Amino acid sequence: MSEEKHHIVPYRVYVIVLMALIVLTFASIAITEIELGAYTVAGALLFAGIKSYLVLTYFMHLKYDKKYIVAMVAFVFAIFVVVLVITFLDYLYR
Repeated sequence: MSEEKHHIVPYRVYVIVLMALIVLTFASIAITEIELGAYTVAGALLFAGIKSYLVLTYFMHLKYDKKYIVAMVAFVFAIFVVVLVITFLDYLYR
């Protein structure tokens, strides 16, 4: 346990990430008001993906974790993207 590296993240980084999350939340709400057709859901999912990346990286300290944990999270996100693509393809060709 003494060999673990400790990291100190300044509060400024947390405040910047929090402000980015708030802006992205309002942007994901605002995108529903814009008539984009089928791309409205894709835009909202893009904002949600960026927000989840920020939360995982900074608030859950994935940025400072071991590489195999990062690889496992990336694998789960890859499966999630594949499921989303299959869902959208099913919706598109129905």
